[in-house]
Amino acid sequence: MAAKKKSALPIEDSDQLVIRPLGAGQEVGRSCLLLEFKGKKILLDCGIHPGMNGLDALPYFDLIQDELQNVNLMLISHFHLDHCGALPWFLQKTPFKGRCFMTHATKAIYRWLLSDYVKVSNISADKMLYVEKDIEESMDKIETVNFHQEIDISGIKFWCYNAGHVLGAAMFMIEIAGVKVLYTGDFSRQEDRHLMAAELPNVKPDVLIVESTYGTHIHEPREEREQRFTNLIHNIVSRGGRCLIPVFALGRAQELLLILDEYWSAHPELQEVPIYYASSLAKKCMSVYQTYIHAMNERIKKQIAVSNPFIFKHISNLKNADHFEDIGPSVVLASPGMMQSGLSRELFESWCNDKKNGVIIAGYCVEGTLAKHILSEPEEIVTMNGQKLPLRCSVDYISFSAHTDYQQTSEFIRILKPAHCVLVHGEQNEMSRLKAALIREYEDSTDYKINVHNPRNGQAVELLFRGEKLAKIVGQLAVQKPKQDEKISGVLVKKNFNYHIMHPSDIPNYTDLITCNVQQRLSVPYNGSLAQLQYHLNKIATDIELIKREATILVFKSILVTLEKKMAVLEWTSSMTNDMFADTIIMVILKAESDSAIQKLAIECTEADIESKENKFSRKAVQLMIDMFGEECKPTIEPEETLTMTVDDCPVSIHLKTLNVKCSNDLLHQMITTAVTKLNHVLTAC
Repeated sequence: MAAKKKSALPIEDSDQLVIRPLGAGQEVGRSCLLLEFKGKKILLDCGIHPGMNGLDALPYFDLIQDELQNVNLMLISHFHLDHCGALPWFLQKTPFKGRCFMTHATKAIYRWLLSDYVKVSNISADKMLYVEKDIEESMDKIETVNFHQEIDISGIKFWCYNAGHVLGAAMFMIEIAGVKVLYTGDFSRQEDRHLMAAELPNVKPDVLIVESTYGTHIHEPREEREQRFTNLIHNIVSRGGRCLIPVFALGRAQELLLILDEYWSAHPELQEVPIYYASSLAKKCMSVYQTYIHAMNERIKKQIAVSNPFIFKHISNLKNADHFEDIGPSVVLASPGMMQSGLSRELFESWCNDKKNGVIIAGYCVEGTLAKHILSEPEEIVTMNGQKLPLRCSVDYISFSAHTDYQQTSEFIRILKPAHCVLVHGEQNEMSRLKAALIREYEDSTDYKINVHNPRNGQAVELLFRGEKLAKIVGQLAVQKPKQDEKISGVLVKKNFNYHIMHPSDIPNYTDLITCNVQQRLSVPYNGSLAQLQYHLNKIATDIELIKREATILVFKSILVTLEKKMAVLEWTSSMTNDMFADTIIMVILKAESDSAIQKLAIECTEADIESKENKFSRKAVQLMIDMFGEECKPTIEPEETLTMTVDDCPVSIHLKTLNVKCSNDLLHQMITTAVTKLNHVLTAC
């Protein structure tokens, strides 16, 4: 994992954008990416790995364990388990305090899909990541977003586009401080029987985070693929076999159901062969699909006006194996799609040793799953109980996976022209081939250069974006158009990553701030006379005015100085100029006080003194410190001719021979050094 570079700048002013895969980095499964920029942290997706169980299936959250409570936002692209399966665990069992968003359709399906996942998981209770209650409670923490609806959260702007792929799938455009990042999630640029193709964003991103599932592969045309699919099923049932199609409860299953229902209607000779949609979620799924017809393509919208395409004529729902009469040829679409457990696994183990039967894998298979394993044509398989069975049934693969192929991905990049492209959600070899192909495609281009990154899990992609800071003039200052070289005076207000210059009186109109005056009052020790103080102030200011009330001077027409009980009290209205004037007056008062104490001691110094110069200096130094700081400073002569004391909790030591002063307060150090130096000069001259 790449180490973060330390910067002297505050994190919100840093120009470094960091993208770090916590899952789906050179692999397919447990999609999760951390995006960091200008002090903002965003997690993109929160999936589990289909080929693993328990904590092993989670993204690598331990890499950012200390940062989880500072994550501002979680965005979920769609309802597939490898993109949202870890969300209940994350929302319920981590210190995450940010906000979580997904589309309406994704949230509706998320609830049922994860509930089904908990029920069919073939693992012990202690390895379960979450239970039904966690799913229910997570629903209250999930907010919904409409397509194209712009939301601003603490300076993070985001909106989403239709991604195709599955119902409700979204591509998220994220903007922070003017830098735009597009995360595609899983997307398809090809319209199918019920879903529209992924939209082309109307805003070009600076960074594109794109899936690379199929690498440089090119999908066969939809019509040819559908014909091969239906012909294969026709052949299996015609030879008296059972046809198993492992699918996820939602997604490609609905596409295949539409194809089969239409094919069965066109072939009366097949209508005696039953088609089953074997999922406990079937009824709930169909109600969701019927609710979100508006999110589908024009073909479905037109068809719904005549009859509901999701009310199938030749397909029956099958809740579980107990309700299945396995007495002849049939077609069964059963979940889950990777065949790791559940009904699809049960039926496969029952049918795999009969060569009349057939299995059609209709989607992408992740490494480490049974669906991927049987594509390698093994002679036998291991059941969930550990037994070995011969694999005699036919196994075919037809890709109905709604992911982009190379042509779609390349065209998408060519239109958007991002400066950086980050590849995720792809096996290492496929991702590497896609990276090389993209670089080759654009290496001779004169108008567009692309930087392609394919990070592994935990590896940070660090990009620099140096944007100009632009401040807009608003309110009274914007009434007249500014002229070249004209100086504009106002208040600079920063909100998130926007800057505005305005007159102080406009602050309540354009911000939630209010303006007020701060009255300052400061007391400085002073034992001298008013005349002596006025004498010293005249050296720095010509506009000194004696106020009628006793012992008060107005300096610089803004600072009142009043003598009260061995104190000089300063009063003024705080501003940058007045604060500077006050600091100057304080230095003058301290100098006047120091000179007054030294002069007092000088008067006491006569030729009749019989003390040695050293003793005289020590005694006078103690008296000087008492006069300057009061008895409470408790000056004491220590061995080795050192005077020690404490002034306002600050320890001070003065070496009486070298006049070296040790003090951590710079102002106090300067004042005492000046005083003892002058005292030494006076006594030396006596």
